[in-house]
Amino acid sequence: MTKQNNLLIFILAVGVFGILTTEMGVIGILPSIAEQFDISVSKAGLLVSLFALAVAISGPIMPLLFSRINRKTVMLLVLGIFVVGNIVSIFAPSFTVLLIARVIPAFFHPIYCSLALTVAATSVRAEEAPKAVSKVILGVTAGMILGVPITNYIASGASIEKAMLFFAIVNAMAFIATMIFVPSMPVKERLSYGTQISVLKKPVLWLAIATVVFIGSATSSINTFITEYLGTVTNISGKTLTLALFLLGLASLLGNLVGGRLLTKHAMKTAILFPIALGIVLLLSFLTGMSTGPMLVTIMLWGILFAIGNNVGQYWITSAAPEAPDFVNGLYLSCGNLGITMGTAVGGLLISGMGTPYIVFGGLLFLILSLISILLRNYMFSPSTLLSSN
Repeated sequence: MTKQNNLLIFILAVGVFGILTTEMGVIGILPSIAEQFDISVSKAGLLVSLFALAVAISGPIMPLLFSRINRKTVMLLVLGIFVVGNIVSIFAPSFTVLLIARVIPAFFHPIYCSLALTVAATSVRAEEAPKAVSKVILGVTAGMILGVPITNYIASGASIEKAMLFFAIVNAMAFIATMIFVPSMPVKERLSYGTQISVLKKPVLWLAIATVVFIGSATSSINTFITEYLGTVTNISGKTLTLALFLLGLASLLGNLVGGRLLTKHAMKTAILFPIALGIVLLLSFLTGMSTGPMLVTIMLWGILFAIGNNVGQYWITSAAPEAPDFVNGLYLSCGNLGITMGTAVGGLLISGMGTPYIVFGGLLFLILSLISILLRNYMFSPSTLLSSN
């Protein structure tokens, strides 16, 4: 990989980090936002849920609509919209204005993230694509895992406005770096919208979509309630809880790099072994969840495997329809959000019906379904749909 490619991928990673931090960072300051605007915390939660809904809706549509325009132009447009939205958020006079300033950029979220994944994959040799993509997903993971504590730290140490300013600065840095260092990227092969949508006729793609939804459901059924699990089951709090979440974040960053390398060398084996490995770790956590020491080790394994799951899902769906990368990456983002919605709902039902320790069984159920869909694809379509690295 050349220095120019490394710089391009780094800028893309910073871009997705800024966008994902904008999306997820407010989770850590919802109580403060509720207090500032004199609303309930549940109403403040619309800042997260409506953002995710907008991403899920626009995921298959927006990347398709912008797929024939110069990619640098599109990336600058999206980053610019996020900068403006963040600036409006800083000075928002009411909660309604703040909500609008977040939801409008959310519709453009899948365009940048889809493009970033496509550009990373096409900037290197085909066999190196999973490794390059994993570095961009590293930015996604950092935004999701580290964005919350960073935002919470800034808001508690300074103000909500300063936290919003942090969002704006990161997106502005990505905008400036893209404008200066990223070359013009006109689309050489302008696929018609019909050609891209026609990939939905492929049964292998629907199996891949199912896999992405199940993987997203399996990981989110645990991840969404990780703080609750550690607090009520492992009975840790304060600095120990902070340490545990920090270890989860570091392990997730490591998992992205490991996942990229494994998929580059052994894609099929990695896909099949992922749900089995995570399933074993979930069972271990159920048996040892009440012991702090073993649980700290388990949470690192969780982090690594959760991140590998993101890499597997993205590879699995794009390798099913490589002829329409922008559209399929948009599908990946949409299906991932659908999986988060399903997994969170099932995890919540298990907590209210059986108790917090039993959320691991929701994860196991979805992992079994993901393994079945992976094996079905391997049995039915492997020769014609997987890359030579398998």
